[in-house]
Amino acid sequence: MNGRKINSLGIWGNTDKPKFWQLLDPLIKWANQNKIETFITTRIKDKTKEVLPENIRIIEKADDFLKTDFLIAMGGDGTILSAARAVGSRGTPIFGVHLGELGFMADVIVENMFERLDQIANGSFSIQERMLLKAEIHNSEEGKIFYCLNDFVIDRGKYHRILTMRLNSDDRHIADYDSDGLIISTPTGSTAYSLSAGGPIVWPKLNAIVVTPISPHTLTLRPLVLSDDSNLEISFPKAKTTNIALAVDGQVENYLQNNSKIKISKAPYSIKMLDFEDSNYFSTLRKKMGWGKRGDI
Repeated sequence: MNGRKINSLGIWGNTDKPKFWQLLDPLIKWANQNKIETFITTRIKDKTKEVLPENIRIIEKADDFLKTDFLIAMGGDGTILSAARAVGSRGTPIFGVHLGELGFMADVIVENMFERLDQIANGSFSIQERMLLKAEIHNSEEGKIFYCLNDFVIDRGKYHRILTMRLNSDDRHIADYDSDGLIISTPTGSTAYSLSAGGPIVWPKLNAIVVTPISPHTLTLRPLVLSDDSNLEISFPKAKTTNIALAVDGQVENYLQNNSKIKISKAPYSIKMLDFEDSNYFSTLRKKMGWGKRGDI
């Protein structure tokens, strides 16, 4: 296991959930008892109705994450994804705690949160690297760059006709997809939108790129798993719309022109997630998604 001494933690959470506020004070008290310096976000500070201890520090800018040994993200998968975007390339490990029932990205729940925190304080944890993808948008305007932990989704947006997308990898033509869109996902994102569209489950410790069409207009175009060193390019040879949408980890970030090209590759950095020796990815699959279970007869 890690054996690393923990001296500081950051708190990131879904402040719209009452459960978060119920846990905030016990979490701060736990950190004080373990002589761990606590940082909270400005959003938490501005929304709290309680008087915070004087030794609480505030994360005021992104580089303040560098002052924390790990970041606890309390909420659902969306909260963990937003924490990953905030941390970016700074390397601060994320400890995800699900406050609801549907989250999948971490198997820690409220009932065992403090048990896991005690393990972290004792150095009984490991770091799991999670691959990200990078997308570069090329068109007549200035290029834009996005990063995702789960997936990039290119779909027809406000356009109501089938979208034709041409997929190349390292200048080799793969296929023209006539469909509602394409999902380009990481192994972490393989259990998100890609799975519901018929894509494969990919163990998150692998490095790979998953390409899953959304409602393809043919039975022969199936999902693909490509090497993580693939350099993908997506273009729109027949599109007559400027409303093609690009969603990054579930959020629509951009509407594309029909002359746009999207270049997708493995990001130059990864997201670090805290992991434990007795964690079992496949147990989480069975528990959260009913994987491998037969229906009632």
